Amino acid sequence: MREQSSSAAKCKWLASVLAAATATVALAQGPAVADRAGLPTTRLVPRTSYGHPDIEGVWDFATLIPLERPDQFADRAFMTDDEAVVFERDTLAEVNADRPGPDGSLDLRGLGINEFWLERGGVTPVGGRVPTSLLVDPPNGRLPTPLLTRRQRGPDFSFDAFEDFALSERCLRSAAGPPALPGAPDGNLIRITQSRDHVALVQEKFNDPRIVSLDGRPHLPQAIRSWVGNSIGRWEGDTLVVDTTNFTHQLVLSGRFDGNLHLVERFTLVDPYTLLYEFTVDDPTAFAQPWTARLPMRRTTDQLYEYACHEGNRSLPNILRGARVQERRDGA
Repeated sequence: MREQSSSAAKCKWLASVLAAATATVALAQGPAVADRAGLPTTRLVPRTSYGHPDIEGVWDFATLIPLERPDQFADRAFMTDDEAVVFERDTLAEVNADRPGPDGSLDLRGLGINEFWLERGGVTPVGGRVPTSLLVDPPNGRLPTPLLTRRQRGPDFSFDAFEDFALSERCLRSAAGPPALPGAPDGNLIRITQSRDHVALVQEKFNDPRIVSLDGRPHLPQAIRSWVGNSIGRWEGDTLVVDTTNFTHQLVLSGRFDGNLHLVERFTLVDPYTLLYEFTVDDPTAFAQPWTARLPMRRTTDQLYEYACHEGNRSLPNILRGARVQERRDGA
């Protein structure tokens, strides 16, 4: 649950936001939506003093739209309005952590509290229509053939050292990004801080920060790698394009990508409250072909707080210690 500020602080904050919004909207100039997104091209968006769309702020990308298209929608890229209502209702019922009983009561004694903490999102439209999947390429809404094998924790799984565990278990990197891919019912916020020559992207989950250079510099040498890669950016009209390479080869431990990942992200401000996010994954050793996903982010007044993971967590040491005890029992 996110903290709530005091009433006085809220009033002060709201006044400053309204003042800033009034000044920013006054800077709005011309159409700002790329035709490639399939959206109207007549909306005005706030702009910075140096002319770029103003994308600074906190954005929420939680959504119930799945990455891959469910079989029920076959070859259709969009739902009807009635289907969207039913899909959202059924999905929320399916994932409900409070387990409502068939008569509407709770299986747990007392009031359900689990869903209170979660941020599921809803069926988020793109260009006025609700997509059946976040994937837009391949057109069938299905991921290309994966070439990486996810490690399964079976009886022969090694517990020799902490390096044997997935990156998320070690609090180093999660499947939340980059790219910013929804799916988890928490940590679906991203903060963007913008200047003329740089953009900073900070994702709530694991507090992954990226500094995107906009000054035309090339990528770092391939020998220099990191968990979130090396990002350089450019403006193509009113769309911010972020090109990221140089991911660590240990990314394979996250199960979906590896160090050959080449990620291209596009941020297009549709209106003052909607940021269209599109990304293309090109990882020839992880997928048989590149693929592209698209989703809207919504401006929010929520704040990013520290994402605590291993502080005070003794799980990994205890798991390894338990494995050593088991080995002694088995005479290994």
